[in-house]
Amino acid sequence: MLRRGVRRRTFAKRATVLARADTVSGAYFVVSGRLRVYTSSSAGREATLYEIEPGETCVLALNCLFNDLRYPAWVDASPGTRIAIVNGHAYRWLFEREAAVRDLTIRALSSVVFRLMLALEDVQMRPLEQRLATFLVLHASSAGEVKMTQQDISDHLGTTREVVARLLARLARLGLLTRRRGRVVVNDARRLDRWSRLKGKYRVAPSSG
Repeated sequence: MLRRGVRRRTFAKRATVLARADTVSGAYFVVSGRLRVYTSSSAGREATLYEIEPGETCVLALNCLFNDLRYPAWVDASPGTRIAIVNGHAYRWLFEREAAVRDLTIRALSSVVFRLMLALEDVQMRPLEQRLATFLVLHASSAGEVKMTQQDISDHLGTTREVVARLLARLARLGLLTRRRGRVVVNDARRLDRWSRLKGKYRVAPSSG
């Protein structure tokens, strides 16, 4: 049933997978890469709800699938992302008969609820500068690179590119990161993480870089 009900898609560059009000045809699983689920205001300002990593599925799509609803947000694929879409009939059939599929579905729902609660707390309680620092730490590669433009970062955080540019400039003056065209290099992830958690109590020597 799974083999018959699955189809695969690959995205060589950033692309929209689902848009608001789309009909959901199946359960979306990430094989490699990343999906970003986000909202957009009437002014066009975006804010990330959650990201879907390899082995994970989109719970908003599952909710639409089981309740015959249209998709309430937008989903973008990062470059190089591969996904598998299990059609609605197959997934519902498997959910009714396979304990592993029911367990996967429940774990996915509980995991995203937890992430959304943390994200809401983050927005309400922490200054944007600290949220930006945490975002960079979590998205930096082992070499410290965050391969995102300032616009990409602002979309994730729900602010403007100009605000992100100003905050990045401040963090660069503190020596915590280096700005490059189309990317940011975190000079020391541990220092930046400590600064994001203990701002005001943690002194960082300014740097000309």
